[in-house]
Amino acid sequence: MSRNVVIIGAVALGPKAAARFKRMEPGSKVTMIDREELISYGGCGIPYFVSGDIPDSRELRATSFHMVRDENFFRQTKGVEVMTGVEAVRIDRQARTVHVRDVKTGDQGSLPYDKLVIATGATPRRLGIPGESLEGVFHVSNLRDAERIREAVAKGKVKKAVVVGAGFIGLEMAEALCDMWGVETSVVEVAPQVLPRVLSPVLARMALKHMRMKGLRFHLGEALKELSGHGGRVSCLRTDKSSLEADMVIVAAGVVPNGLLAREAGIEVSPRGGVIVDERLRTSDPDIYAGGDCVELRHLLTGQPFYLPMGSLANRQGRVIGTNLAGGDARFDGAFGSFVVKLFERSVAGTGFTLQAALDNGFDAASVLIVQPDRAHFYPTREPMTLELTFDKGTRRILGVQGYGSAGDAMVGRVNTVAAMLSARATIDDLSNLEMAYSPPFSSAMDILNSLGNLAGNVLAGRNVVAGPDEFEKLWTGGNGSGPYFLDCREEADAKRLLECIGERWHNIPQGQIRELQEEIPRDKPIMVVCNTGARSYEALVTLHDLGFPDVTSIQGGMAALNDYGVML
Repeated sequence: MSRNVVIIGAVALGPKAAARFKRMEPGSKVTMIDREELISYGGCGIPYFVSGDIPDSRELRATSFHMVRDENFFRQTKGVEVMTGVEAVRIDRQARTVHVRDVKTGDQGSLPYDKLVIATGATPRRLGIPGESLEGVFHVSNLRDAERIREAVAKGKVKKAVVVGAGFIGLEMAEALCDMWGVETSVVEVAPQVLPRVLSPVLARMALKHMRMKGLRFHLGEALKELSGHGGRVSCLRTDKSSLEADMVIVAAGVVPNGLLAREAGIEVSPRGGVIVDERLRTSDPDIYAGGDCVELRHLLTGQPFYLPMGSLANRQGRVIGTNLAGGDARFDGAFGSFVVKLFERSVAGTGFTLQAALDNGFDAASVLIVQPDRAHFYPTREPMTLELTFDKGTRRILGVQGYGSAGDAMVGRVNTVAAMLSARATIDDLSNLEMAYSPPFSSAMDILNSLGNLAGNVLAGRNVVAGPDEFEKLWTGGNGSGPYFLDCREEADAKRLLECIGERWHNIPQGQIRELQEEIPRDKPIMVVCNTGARSYEALVTLHDLGFPDVTSIQGGMAALNDYGVML
């Protein structure tokens, strides 16, 4: 049966749904509309276009076989009619009609539908502060915005820039300006850390240290108050604590789902403004589907609604909608919130909950941290990788993992592996014995994920007592005569520098000599054992416990984590 499908929105989800449906029902009609002229582009590639890594914005719109996804492309290769520069102004559900308006001429019309797809995306969050409309202030909402930013920077008019927001887009845009164009760039973030809510404070500080080393400046825990300028152009940004000069300001303070069109049509929308859909991505009207950045999702760890605007999710949802438009029964159950972001020569990634998020959602949770090479320790090009695992103490269920490492694929691959395990409600025991492909150029014989599961199991059983670099720093910087006994259990050559620099506060007994030199270690003080990565300090802890030392803690991640965290020893 031939059907008439109208799709509102033509960036990510819309084109995917249209193409999938037409492959399944070539005889049906699909009309896709969008208020912008540029459609079907990789929005997540915008920071890399701004940086110059992607030289031409057309590449973000091109297929892998170098065809630009414009109106003619969809008409000729997909059989989909596309109307650009046309916005939907009202949905008449009783008449099954979408009322539209030409953005340039104001001419109005209507499009009848049998099935309708809402893919209206999201709008950058406006801060509502003085000066937000000044020239030189940008909200990155589409490819045209990116072209204007790139043009301004390429002309050499921008010497100082400020990015508001230390989320994914904010950090990527800041890197683009600083790294490729040499612009003096500052980042203002109201939260006390970068990537708030998605990254643990420890890993966030590791990422922060690296970005500062690369030249970015950060103003964390500062609220933006106003923008000001001369001649209608921005020149200054003021927070509650600082005043910064700026030739350009990029506001990347999150996005708001575009659910107003659906709400005005009587379709159920959340208080956040996201369209509510079921597992088949149907709205409260069974003839209307929705997906992408305009919808609420279900968090697969809690079953509760949450909002996650990501191009990868929009593409997957588009295929589900396309299948169901053709009478299929595809499902999109929800998401765990998997992410990865490149930060100069490093990257951070994660899936599921951080420890704080797990606690906030009612889990009896704990976390452990590990540092291990991404390849066999003897392989010459190995890179350190840091992973932090969150798990439920009672059920041993894995709740999430976050990582910090090189900008290669190794760390992301581990995070993706855990993301797949979350669906199976896997435990730390499953992780401990997880089968991983092994060869020295790619991994260790005992993969870091196996080691992470083992560490969690040992901590739960009380065999290992651990503290993170944040806890170490508090004890070290607040140290006095009554503080812990800091024991470096590395070989003397590794510990020599710290012994010379720190003196009597730092003690060195190699792990293999602890039994014979135990009399040098006080029994009336807490003992904090440190090695390179945490492996030998665990062995030292076991030995000290066996010798009757009552209060011993191993620093997880060892000196590698302390250095990345920026502890000043």
